[in-house]
Amino acid sequence: MLVGYAHVSTLDQSPALQRDALRTAGCERILVEEASGSHRDRPELIAALDYLRKGETLVVWKLSRLARSLKQVIKTVSDIGERGVSLKVLTQNIDTTTPEGRLFFHMTAAFDEFQRELIVENTRAGLEAAHRRGRRGGRPSVMTEERRKQAEALLKDTTHYPFIGDVIDQLKIGRTAFYRYFPTDRIRQLRAEHSESAQT
Repeated sequence: MLVGYAHVSTLDQSPALQRDALRTAGCERILVEEASGSHRDRPELIAALDYLRKGETLVVWKLSRLARSLKQVIKTVSDIGERGVSLKVLTQNIDTTTPEGRLFFHMTAAFDEFQRELIVENTRAGLEAAHRRGRRGGRPSVMTEERRKQAEALLKDTTHYPFIGDVIDQLKIGRTAFYRYFPTDRIRQLRAEHSESAQT
């Protein structure tokens, strides 16, 4: 039996792509997690592992959907293997039912971790070089007080701006910058306030 696990990390990401790929792969059951990529508590992943029996297979769309760090990935796959359960990764052609698949898994996981570390090192080196030249690290703030108030108003207007992407497009700022000032908890709070005021 194949059990699929999908993971999305922001409010307006859709799991449809992952779910369709998992269904096409033959998954009889698909569990979807909606949480931050670095969040350690993943109840849907735990539920998927509890549901699987020896000889069955957990299927994910991409290795990064399973965990964010090399240590976490290897631990998860080790836990899966101890249960007699295999792992299949669709986009990276990983299948731990074979020796070659297990080797390729370790190589891919290590390479993914190396890429993340390289990005962090390059960013740190760039900031240090800029600091030596007397420049402060990072970009100037794009979220002025006026734009922040506009963002709050747009987030509350769920009728005209039902998707977070619509708000970001209207503000004409980057997605990363937007979520830096408006994390998911703040977005939920603003939208809840709008819902409560609409009911009164």
